Amino acid sequence: MKTPQDSEEFIAQQKQILAENPECANSSYNLGVTLMQQEKFDEAIDAFREAIANSGRMFEAWVNLGYIYFKRDDIDQVVEANQRAVEIEPRYARGYANIGFAYLQMMKTDEAIEALEKAIELNPDIAQARANLVNAYIQKDEIKKAVEIGKALVKMAPEFSLGHNNLAVAYLNDENHEKAVEHLDRAVSLGFQPHPEFLKKLEPYR
Repeated sequence: MKTPQDSEEFIAQQKQILAENPECANSSYNLGVTLMQQEKFDEAIDAFREAIANSGRMFEAWVNLGYIYFKRDDIDQVVEANQRAVEIEPRYARGYANIGFAYLQMMKTDEAIEALEKAIELNPDIAQARANLVNAYIQKDEIKKAVEIGKALVKMAPEFSLGHNNLAVAYLNDENHEKAVEHLDRAVSLGFQPHPEFLKKLEPYR
């Protein structure tokens, strides 16, 4: 990890390169990443858009723009940025996972499921997409399907705390309170902080 001093030196270097070669997409991208890490989001957006303008293959810049828009709670732009990323790189599973998560926030459940399942098809080990898929099927009120996916997830990634939490939510919706408590406690033991309302709902079943 760069120290602040190293970051400022790196930024200066990239700006110097761009002063000499304004169409250097890699330097614009590198500048954007460092500015994003410093949470200088307006400047980072400008740098990423310069990178995109100067390279037709810069899908990573779109992904990072999506991250910035997520931090700004601009979910429509999160979807658009990641859609542009997967147009350029159709096998980029993380892009589909990001689209699915964004649609989930927008309550566009069917679209979320389609994107998340595409992400998992491209990368079966992408645990975050599976965890969000559990939530999507809960949102769709297909609870048995949510439980099935959640069980497969914690079997695949037994140390993934979010997986246990989301499976606990699915079990609660399935009225299997014993299993809900079991997986909630496992999530907590792995460092997850459940929503206080969820803890309250399960308290009577302890």
